[in-house]
Amino acid sequence: MGLTRVFIHGLESSSQGTKGLFFRTRYPDMIIEDFIGPFQERMDKLNNTLFHKKNLILVGSSYGGLMAAVYATKNEEKIKKLILLAPALNLYEFTPYLKKKLHLPVIIYHGRNDDVIPPIVVRDISRAVFANLQYNLVDDDHSLHDTFSLMDWDTLLNV
Repeated sequence: MGLTRVFIHGLESSSQGTKGLFFRTRYPDMIIEDFIGPFQERMDKLNNTLFHKKNLILVGSSYGGLMAAVYATKNEEKIKKLILLAPALNLYEFTPYLKKKLHLPVIIYHGRNDDVIPPIVVRDISRAVFANLQYNLVDDDHSLHDTFSLMDWDTLLNV
């Protein structure tokens, strides 16, 4: 069973951002695309990119975490694991999925000093939607500057 690893960057980032470059260097087979435009345009590109893919491990950062979570609500059977970094689940685009209950493994890292996405709001939403959740509130900011590179990505990106 080959895994397909995917990184989805945040709203104001790109595939060339810090996290994208980190993954591109260490996991050259990882799918790392640029997503631009409004939410639906970004989701259309994500859906097209992953159309024939399965055994997915999705890593989404901020707005990319929102995208990964929305994708998961519609494609849970294709996903092995969801890793969300300060996911923007508090935004309107996630509202239609608040009553869903997903059972796939979900790991969230969120900085307690995040001044962009409120960690406690996201924690509560996550607990309601994700039945198999590991929520990590860390001493960091929105971008997880101190935490990201220290995370055990070799373990996280496997099942």
